[in-house]
This record gives sequence, structure tokens and C-alpha cells, in this order.
Amino acid sequence: MAKRKRLTPAQPGYLSAEGPALAGPLPGPRAPIAQVAGEAAAQAAFHDLAGELTRAREEGRLVQALPLNAVRADHLSRDRMGFDPEEMAALKQSLSARGQQTPIEVVDLGGGAFGLISGWRRLNALRDLSRETGDSRFATVLALVRRPEDDASAYVAMVEENEIRADLSFFERARIVRRAVAAGVFADETAALQALFASASYSRRSKIKSFLVVVDRLGDVLRHPTRLSEHLGLKLVKALGDDPDLPGRIGAALREIDPEDGGAEMALLQSLLSHAKAPETADAGSNPPAPPASGTTPEPGSEAVFRPVIPGLSVKAERGCITLKGQRATDEFARQLEAWLKDLERG
Repeated sequence: MAKRKRLTPAQPGYLSAEGPALAGPLPGPRAPIAQVAGEAAAQAAFHDLAGELTRAREEGRLVQALPLNAVRADHLSRDRMGFDPEEMAALKQSLSARGQQTPIEVVDLGGGAFGLISGWRRLNALRDLSRETGDSRFATVLALVRRPEDDASAYVAMVEENEIRADLSFFERARIVRRAVAAGVFADETAALQALFASASYSRRSKIKSFLVVVDRLGDVLRHPTRLSEHLGLKLVKALGDDPDLPGRIGAALREIDPEDGGAEMALLQSLLSHAKAPETADAGSNPPAPPASGTTPEPGSEAVFRPVIPGLSVKAERGCITLKGQRATDEFARQLEAWLKDLERG
């Protein structure tokens, strides 16, 4: 009779933490269907990602690092004529401390070259930092590669970006209108105004159109045209219409002052406008209107006029206010007048 083998009891700690660990799944080939499904899913995910990146690049949604020397800043006529040194210093400090936070916009010109649409100040600040420090951080610029439909769309993108980020002067706005028309981007100034400043009010576009007169007649004369305020610029527009010889006198006067002093240029314009020739509105055979009698003031609602008192000094009285103007209306004259009035009060 065969002898039976006695079975030993199971070891209690075999599967415990102290016991040997399982080596993993049983050896053997992986099921073919699972392997094929996994590889197909990975391949599909890769193609989806590659397709999304391609679409983002084509639609200008992908930020790319471009070499600084690959970007042509003169691709478009720039609307901004210059920048404030303090603002540029602050921008360079920010770029140095935090890096470029906002990409510029460019258009692909082919052959590894790109034309600047917007971000002129950022591009120039990075070029300055690269030249000054030699740091590799400033050797490239972050950019969105746009694909505008035509040059007009590129100009609109440039102007809109500057209108939102940093307000342009009225002279700069009018200047880019004139340049865009000259470049054949728009048929005429009306089309350029409506396209470039579509979000602006009618009144604002009308003022920009008025400044075209300053651009056309004083664009090569003024040294600091961006300093022109809206009020002074519109006064200048009217004076240019009344006096065709005004540009020549402005040019001659500017040659006598410091070309770097924008404040002096604006003061000079104010002075010249105060003595600008009035338009000749009377007909040749008509009698000119008689000046108001001395010592009288116009009735409320009527327009007061300056009356000559002595050579170089005119006076206007209107609603309890006396105004003196002319070359002799100096600080010294004002002190003498004040002293005379005090003596008159004392009797």
C-alpha cells in the first residue's frame, strides 16, 4: 500500500509585510489587442497635439522666441515718432527684472525674416539691453506671428495696439494717416481715418483730420510736434488757414531757439499764434466795423474784440474782465500797471 505524504500547514506570515513580496504579474506575452489599442491611443494623442500646435502657429496664437536681428522694425511706417526717456528707462528696468511679459506682433516675411506690427518700444528696449549687457536673455524676443489679410489690416493692428496701451498724440495719429495713404494702403484720408480709428468717435476722427494740415505744412518744420496739445494744435490749424505765410515765420523763429527744448517750442508757437494775422473777412468796398467806444463793454452774449491802445499793446473788456495783449505786455509792464493802480486807489 502506497504511503501518503503529509501536507504541512500554511505559513501564516507568508503574505505579510515581513514575508516575501509577489514578483508581479505572471510572466507571459501581453495580449495583442491591448498592445495595439494602447499604441493607437498614444499615436492619436500625439497627432492631436501636433495638429493643435500647428493650428496655433498658423492662427498666431503660439508665442515664439525670435532672434532680435530677424525682426525688421521698419516693415511698416510707424505711428509712434519717439518715446519718453523716463518711460523707456522704466520699461528696460521691468524687462531686466521680470523678463518680457507681453509678446510683440510680427508678420512672417519669409526667409527667416519678420516684419514688426506692434511692440516697437519693447523691441527697442530689448535691443538696448542686449547691446548694453550682452546677456543672452535679451538676444531673442517673444512674438506672436500674425497673418494679416493685407497691409491695411497690419496698420489697423499697429494703431489699435498703441491706442489701447499708450495714447498717441494727435500729430502722430494724423501723420500715420498721411503715410498710410502715401504708401497706397488706403485710397484716401477718409478711408484711412475710418479704418485706422474705427473705434474712435466722429469728433475725434474730425480732430485727427484737422491735424493733417499741421502734418502737411509743418511736418518738416516742427522739432517736437508730439508736444502739441489738442487745443494748441487746433488753434494752429486755424491760424495756418488764415495766414499762408505762418509756416515761414515759424521756421525762422525756431532757428533762433534751442532745438532740444520742446517747452520753448510750444511757448514760441503760443506767442506767434497770439500775433497771427487775422483773416480778411470784409469785402473790398465795404466799411470795416467800428470798434467799440472807449470805456464801454460789449453787451452780454456779444463777442468782444481787442482794441489797439498804443503800438504793441491791445485791450479787450468783456463781462467784467479786462485783457491786455501784445509785445509790450511784459512782466515789467504788469508791475508798472499794478503800481499805477495802487497809486490811483490811494488817490
